[in-house]
Amino acid sequence: MLRWVVRRTRLPLLSARCTDCLSESATAGEGRFRVNANGKLLSVWLPARCTDCDRTTKLTVHERVPVRSFDPVLLDGYRANDPELVASTLLDPLFARRNRVTLDWTGAWRLHVPPARPADEAWPVRVQVVFDDPVPVRPDRLIARALGLSRNEALRRIKCDVPMRRPTATGFTFTVMPAD
Repeated sequence: MLRWVVRRTRLPLLSARCTDCLSESATAGEGRFRVNANGKLLSVWLPARCTDCDRTTKLTVHERVPVRSFDPVLLDGYRANDPELVASTLLDPLFARRNRVTLDWTGAWRLHVPPARPADEAWPVRVQVVFDDPVPVRPDRLIARALGLSRNEALRRIKCDVPMRRPTATGFTFTVMPAD
């Protein structure tokens, strides 16, 4: 069985309605947290900038939370702008729902395929696709691009354990049948 891996190459853009230009423009996170203390309460935001009008907005990570309720390691990560903590915050579905943003993965991921192609006599070929990050992709497009097939050809020759035309962000397996 071959193993393909979908990996993030950069942080995804955020798609949110800008309050200034009113467009549904993608906003790029700066990758830095803003931490503000007010007495014993702490607020943490992730600033984002509109790519159309350059307006900055704050996306809420935590708002007015008692300082003692934070794990010290997490608090240090916010203060140090830990890149892994920024990525995990952006990829958190609760963060996206609370701030009314969606992730735009266009150009932010790459498929890593082993260099060895199966020989003609090795049909059918079984492939496992795993995701390092929850990148939503349509299996038919992913498979067709990786194998150099048209999507119709891929739909005809591929037997998959997930719906081929619906985006998925979880691992799946498929079998490539030989050409007729």
